[in-house]
Amino acid sequence: QVQLVESGGGLVQAGDSLRLSCSASGRTLSSYFMGWFRQAPGKEREFVARITWSNGITDYAESVKGRFTISRDKVKNLVYLQMNSLKPEDTAVYYCAAGVNYKSYDYWGQGTQVTVSS
Repeated sequence: QVQLVESGGGLVQAGDSLRLSCSASGRTLSSYFMGWFRQAPGKEREFVARITWSNGITDYAESVKGRFTISRDKVKNLVYLQMNSLKPEDTAVYYCAAGVNYKSYDYWGQGTQVTVSS
């Protein structure tokens, strides 16, 4: 069992930056993929970014490439999502997830709201 708790969401203006954090506990993450997803009102949840815990390899949705950066702190068991040049369309609830298969995540956090005003 892996417990995930997100933090760092808030209300910002377009062009601002925000950093989300995901605290993971309960199990060693060495074999896990860690992902960030988001869900905007009336839309399906979508993939944002992923990092392989063991080697740090990352992957991003096209919509956030060049603006968002995912990273992890292996000592503190934290996953970060640095979001720069935020746009109103980035407004969503952001979720942290963990899974042993990058296509299927087994554990999810409760989500943190990010609102970007124009």
